[in-house]
This record gives sequence, structure tokens and C-alpha cells, in this order.
Amino acid sequence: MAATDPTQETARRVAIAGNPNCGKSTIFNALTGLRQKVGNYPGVTVERKEGSFHGSHGEPMTLLDLPGSYSLQVRSPDEAVARDVLLGRLPGEARPDVVLAVVDASNLERNLYLVAQLLELDLPVVLVLNMVDMAEQAGTRIDLEALRSRLGIPVVAMVATKGVGLVELRQALSVATLPRPLHRAPMPALFEEEVGRLAGTLPADAVAARAEAMLLLGLHGGALDELAHHSPEVVEAARAAQHRLRDAEIDPVSAPVDARYFWIQTVCDAAVAKAEGGGLSFSDKMDLVFTHRVWGWLSFLGTMALMFFCIFWVAQGPMDWIDDLFGWLRGVVEGRLPESDLRSLINDGVLAGVGGVVKFLPQILILYFFLGLLEDSGYMARAAFIMDRMMSRVGLHGKSFIPLLSSFACAIPGIMATRTIENRKDRLVTILVAPLMSCSARVPVYTLMIAVLLPASALWQKVALMLAMYLLGVGAAFGMAWLFKKTLLRSETPMLLMEMPPYRWPSPRSIALRMWERALLFLRRAGTVILALSVLLWALATYPKPADPQATRAEAIAQSFAGRMGHALEPAIRPLGYDWKIGIGLIGSFAAREVFVGTMGIVYNLEQETGDIEPLRDLMQAEKRADGTPVYTPLVCLGLMVFYVLAMQCVSTVAVVYRETNSWRWPLFQTAYMTVLAYGGALIVYQGGRMLGWQ
Repeated sequence: MAATDPTQETARRVAIAGNPNCGKSTIFNALTGLRQKVGNYPGVTVERKEGSFHGSHGEPMTLLDLPGSYSLQVRSPDEAVARDVLLGRLPGEARPDVVLAVVDASNLERNLYLVAQLLELDLPVVLVLNMVDMAEQAGTRIDLEALRSRLGIPVVAMVATKGVGLVELRQALSVATLPRPLHRAPMPALFEEEVGRLAGTLPADAVAARAEAMLLLGLHGGALDELAHHSPEVVEAARAAQHRLRDAEIDPVSAPVDARYFWIQTVCDAAVAKAEGGGLSFSDKMDLVFTHRVWGWLSFLGTMALMFFCIFWVAQGPMDWIDDLFGWLRGVVEGRLPESDLRSLINDGVLAGVGGVVKFLPQILILYFFLGLLEDSGYMARAAFIMDRMMSRVGLHGKSFIPLLSSFACAIPGIMATRTIENRKDRLVTILVAPLMSCSARVPVYTLMIAVLLPASALWQKVALMLAMYLLGVGAAFGMAWLFKKTLLRSETPMLLMEMPPYRWPSPRSIALRMWERALLFLRRAGTVILALSVLLWALATYPKPADPQATRAEAIAQSFAGRMGHALEPAIRPLGYDWKIGIGLIGSFAAREVFVGTMGIVYNLEQETGDIEPLRDLMQAEKRADGTPVYTPLVCLGLMVFYVLAMQCVSTVAVVYRETNSWRWPLFQTAYMTVLAYGGALIVYQGGRMLGWQ
């Protein structure tokens, strides 16, 4: 039998729970630092964050960051996972030893509803009053001793962004034996009787039978029918208990809710004192600008403009440094190895594949810096509110805007961000249209084609054409979302109900850790796939070898497997104005869109290995068809750009869609509809332009 790690046997498992925007992640990062692991919960697609830290006496502890929840009566996949972990339902996930309940001290009454449910789980609970400084600024005074007495659990006051209260929190978690909660919200006597009766029908190994029974009684009939983790006998017992309660004029859904809120009110009356009057709070004053019908839009557009300026201009320097680094590595390989297939594999396969991904890391980091800044400051909720009116016109609500915004850097984190959308159909629609937002991987393709199309034009003309491609992607995403909501995924336009958290200073440590974590995820999930497919592309472009050893590089590619595939594809893409060489580029870019640029460099026998696109631009401008006409006419260049705006040219995104939907149905449908959309768009540009007499 393999030896076990003793530290893992004795480590206390702490689950950190709370409402969204209460500072949970800041506390998690403050306790664990870089000692974090990110993955998925077993059997589901929700992200799992776990870290390790030590208590005040050096004892090992494991901290699990549960998804943000408003209640254990769930509305989204994230909330379902939080509930199942706390109840011990999730296979392969041990039930926590203690729950760290984090609440926003400035919104204590609303946050205590989840705490009231946590107290019913028969688990030790430690309450963290986060952002007490903001509560005090708003004139709210909280009596900690009165709160401890009323709740019957340890209470710690914190300002997580400043590290205030961390020592006290470690001490509270280090108590040798944490007691079970002493108090909980009292329920109507008949309701308690039915809870006890229903709990008796649950399996003997149910670790929180009373809490399970209360959740079952609070489900409507349709939700009861969909239960998969309870036997039909338990479901029938729950339905019978609901009927008996209704016969006694007790609503099984609203009764526990009303009882909890009544109890919460008594707790707050005893422990919370609010200053009279005081006028508007700081957040209210800020919202007069940031949610205004005019100034709100102007501030939102200014924020987005600043973010894209940094992504596409500030990131250019680090991207050039990475180009130079990989160019130096290529030079080292060329100096150490003789010309051979091995050298070509390392340079044209491995280094080209890795470099093509790593080059865009600065843009990803800048995007996540801004997203972290906007989210931690509280502005992200305002942006969703502002965008809600526009999103509602296509059948979605403002929450879908945040994943679409993330997709401007990369569709992978954008698709992962859809987990916060409660409605399954809205979530699917957002996933299906997210890749239409022009990601950073399309930038090299746009840049190359604009250079070929407008070699001597003014900078503003090139910028305008780039912006037009982004707007085309946004318009296509909104149009397809409207179509899906009217047909395939028909449902009512949801009403936006979301919390407006108070404005606060972001935590630099939390943002830095998030950037580090997302950088690793991006390189691991996207880089490995692109690397493998880039090596495959190299093999297809290298073999079989030409019979003539004096054949040029371009001739060798024409005879390779890649060349044969390009020739086979040419009849299908000829109506778009493309030749077989462009076909090779299209095939190669299914690994990742940016691979198109490197592939075209190989196809056109480009010897220079620099980040400068001018040599490749000149070769492409000089390319002629058999009849002497240029290949890259304005219509072909525009058609290619439109194709890349609309096409699903990214295997990594396909893999993420599969993981997020747990089915091949949706990624295959997404790839098919986007390919048809891209082909149709490019066809309209090329053939429509020719009908109008353009070239």
C-alpha cells in the first residue's frame, strides 16, 4: 500500500463561502498566496480553487474557495456546486470540517441569509465581517459581542484588501475543537415536524439530513421531478409533506424564507446601529455618474477605449521582446545543429508553435489586469447594468456582457465566465456567440491583411479598418444571439437582477495573483494544444520529401501532404477568390488563428525569421495567378479578414466548449454554423464586389 502524506491527513479542510462581491477571493488569496491549485470539480465544469496555509500555531490547513452564492436554493451551476460540497453530495469531494462564512459588513442583513442557511448544516462556522471600514464610513456600527452571542459562532472583523484581521482569522480557525453553531432561525412547529419526518426517509449516511430535508421542502414540483440524487421514495415523501403543509396553510417555499429573515432582523436589531440621515453614500454619488443615461455611457466607452489602447499598444513592447527571445532561440538552434529535419522540427514546429502562443501573453495579462481592476472596484456590475438595455434587444441580459468582453482577449476565459449566468439557455447562447468577438489571436491576421491591402495608407485608415473588423464581430455576435433566442434556444428575455456592490479600492495582491493564475491556465490549456498541432502542421508541410533534392522550399511544400490538402481544398474556396496556398493557411489556422501568418511565411518561402511583416507582405503582393492577375486583390484581402472574423479557427476553444457543455453536440454545431457564416460572409464580399465591378 502506498504511503500517505501525514500533512494531508491532519490538515483541517476549510470551505470559504459567501455572496458574490463580498471579498471571498481576496481573503482566499491573502491566506494561500501562490499555494493554490486550480482545476474542475469532479464530474462538473465548475472551476475548483484550493489552497493551503497554516494556522496561528503552524497547523496545516486546506482552503477551498466555493463559488459565490446568495442561497443554498440554487439558480446556477456555480451555486449548485457550492451547495453540493457543503452537503457532502459531490463524489470525490470531502465535506469540509469548517465553513468560513464571509459577509459584506456594509450589507449585513442581506448577506446573513446565506449564513442562516449555513448554520443549519451542522458544521462549525466562523463568520468574517469583511469591509468593516466601509460599513463605518456609511455610519454603520456593528457590536461584535452581540453578534457572537446572537449567532453562537466566532466572529472576526476584517478589511481583507489591507490585511486587517488576518491574524485574528488564523487564530479563530486554529481552535482545537470548533463548536457547532448554538443558534439557528426557528421554524414554524408544523414545518419542523415535517422536516424531521422527511429527514427520517433519507439514507442513513446523509450527513446533513435536516438541511437536505429543508431544501427538498423548498423545491417546486418541477424541480422535484428533476432530482437525480434522491430516490423516488424520497421525492414522493417530499411531495406528500408539501401537500400536508399547504393543507395547513403553510407555504413550504416561503415559510422558511420568512422565518430566516425574521430571525435575521432580530439579530441585526441587537447588533447593528445605523446613523440617522447622512445623505448619499460614496457609492451612491459615484453611481450618479457611472449609471447615468449619458455620462454612464461616456465613462464606459472611455474605460473600454483605455483598455483596448493598453492591449494593442502598451502590450506591443513586451510582445516584441518575446519575438526577439524566440528569434534568439532559433538562432541558437541554427548555430548548434546542422540543417536537418530535427532542426526544422525544433525551429519551425516547437519554437514557432510555443512562440505563437506566448507572444500574446502580454495582451492576456493586460486584459486580466483591467478585468480584475473593474471587478474588484465594483465597476463591472455597473458596466453590465449599462449594457443590459442593449443586450436585452437580442434576448440576453447584462451578465452576458462580461463573458463577451473577456472574449476580446481570448474566447476561452470568456466562455468559462458564462458560469455565472443562471439560465441554461442564456448560458448556451452566450457560449455559442462568444468566439465571434475578435480575440487577440486574430490581430496578426488583421495586421497582415491590412498591410497587404493598404501598404501606403495613413495610420488612421488602417486603424479604422481594424475597428471595422471588431464591430463586424460584435454585430455578428448580437445577430446570432437574437437568432438563437428566437429559434434553437427560445426563451423569455431575462430580467437583470444583480447586486451593485459598493465601490472599493482593489487589492493589488489579489489582482496580481489572478493574473498569475490565468496566465498559467492560458498557457496550459491553449499552449499545449497549439504546440501539438503546430508540430503536426510542420510534419504535413515537410513530408513527403520531393524527389528532386534541389527543389525550392515552395516546391517542396506544394508536393507535401499540406500542399496536397491545399490543392484538394482549392475547388471549394475558389469562389472566395482563394488559391491552394491560402487553403494551406486556412487548414493550418484551425490549430489557432495566428498560425495563419507563420504558415503563409512557410508557403511563400520567407527566409527572414523576424517579427517584421513587411517581407511577407511584399511576397504576397507580388503573388500572381496563372493568368498574371494578382492573387491578393482588395476583395480577397477583405474577404479573408471577414472569414477570420466569423470562423471558428481555434481547436482550444472547441475543447473548452466541450468541457463547459459536457457534450460534443454544441462545439460541433458551433464550428459548423461559424464555418458556414464565415464562408457566406467571404463569398458575399468577393462575389458581391465583383458584381459591382470592384477588384
